[in-house]
Amino acid sequence: MKPLPLLAGVLAAFAGFGICEDRPAVDAKVMLEPRAPKAGPIEFTAHANIRVQSTLVLIPVTVADPLNRFVTGLEKEDFQVFEDNAAQEIVSFSTQDTPVSVGLVFDCSGSMGEKLKKARDAVAEFLKQANPEDEFFLVRFNDRADLVQTFTYDIAEIQNRLTFLASKGRTALLDAVYRAIHETRKARNPRKALLIISDGGDNNSRYSEGEIKNLVKETDVQIYAIGIYESISNRMRTPEEASGPALLTHITQQTGGRQYSIDNINELADVAAKIGVELRNQYVLGYAPSNLARDGKYRRVQVKVKQPKGLPLLRAFWRLGYFAPTE
Repeated sequence: MKPLPLLAGVLAAFAGFGICEDRPAVDAKVMLEPRAPKAGPIEFTAHANIRVQSTLVLIPVTVADPLNRFVTGLEKEDFQVFEDNAAQEIVSFSTQDTPVSVGLVFDCSGSMGEKLKKARDAVAEFLKQANPEDEFFLVRFNDRADLVQTFTYDIAEIQNRLTFLASKGRTALLDAVYRAIHETRKARNPRKALLIISDGGDNNSRYSEGEIKNLVKETDVQIYAIGIYESISNRMRTPEEASGPALLTHITQQTGGRQYSIDNINELADVAAKIGVELRNQYVLGYAPSNLARDGKYRRVQVKVKQPKGLPLLRAFWRLGYFAPTE
């Protein structure tokens, strides 16, 4: 779908929610639809996971409107970055679509049952958004988490592996996240992401929730999740399943990703495709921290988007922090 430019004055009823300062008019370059995927080889020019490179911190940012449409066409001047509440100067800015190394974390526990086919279809839709230089691996989990496909550029091989997965056993979700994060260390691309597809919380992992939350804070992997949840009124939900949405929300938000909760499995494929497109429509902000201490402490990051007049309130999603280097 081609981007649709927003002209000044459109949606004027939403005007004026300025986080920082008002602007005279909305720039016609601002779009509310994703950029089309690129064909052919892609020249790598910027990293899009928050990381420290020498004295430069790079942060991927997704911007969306209230209808969850991606907003492209913003400029460096439309953003502000704060580290531990101190304003930072943005010294680099990129919107280019660069290669991604993606881990697919796939639930095949007994509760998935008839959802398994729809979940496979969702992965297929997600993979349609891939670029030629993207690479993928597959972790499946039920009673335990297993790496069933190492990094590959061959999308067909991922789909072939999914074909032979059967629904059985309990749910070792946390172990699967741990296994996948460690597999990303072998990635060839600096941009790294995980996509988790699951229908509930954890009930069979060796690793604790606290351990995984700490690991997520230390990693530079952006995590997305699709949660296929039963109705909240369903009495068959276990306590672990009931806590699933909160667990995945915490993990994904910490990394700048998002959890998409659905209760209709027919929505799975569309949501997966949307996540694939989101990875292609991110801004990368770079700044040199004003705090030069190499103390290994956790630094909290905040990103604000200036609200152009004539647009609805924009929302930004980014990684919430990073650990300072020690050397």
